[in-house]
Amino acid sequence: MYAGAPPWVIGRPQPAFLELADAGVLKGPVLDVGCGTGEHALMAAARGLDATGIDAAPAAIAIAKATARDRGLPARFLVWNALELASLDQRFDTVLDSGLFHVFDDDDRARFVESLGAVMAPEARYHMLCFSDRQPGDWGPRRIRQQEIRSSFARGWRVDSIEAATFDVTLDPAGVRAWRAAITRT
Repeated sequence: MYAGAPPWVIGRPQPAFLELADAGVLKGPVLDVGCGTGEHALMAAARGLDATGIDAAPAAIAIAKATARDRGLPARFLVWNALELASLDQRFDTVLDSGLFHVFDDDDRARFVESLGAVMAPEARYHMLCFSDRQPGDWGPRRIRQQEIRSSFARGWRVDSIEAATFDVTLDPAGVRAWRAAITRT
């Protein structure tokens, strides 16, 4: 996927997450789960937060490490399976997810939520940006309904908000319709 430039690689953080960072919502340590080329972990590191990015794609992690080095930022990047976060042996106060939740099927989604719970203490926050069922057409990843988010995080979590947002992509200057969710570990 990273031999060329995937449409979600925009060379900067998603505006929906940049808003959170600018508002001071992010607390460290921060995990950027499914980090791709690492823009959200780098955004957190640039604000002085301890930041780790994980992704299953070695090519994406190589790009993230090179970008961190070029920018002089101390973010850590690892090739890792998001369904096995417990083996990171670390707790995070904030987890950012830009486009990972919507790639899981129902069974793996439940495993992913369980994996998140293993690295987040009570009151830690999970911020997700995912494709929305409001997006017309059938190209791209699975569209997510608000109810899918709520039911996935029904036990051991509190869904604080789900807001309409935009996912910036290189395919369409208007971006795609998304949900930005803020969810607290209880």
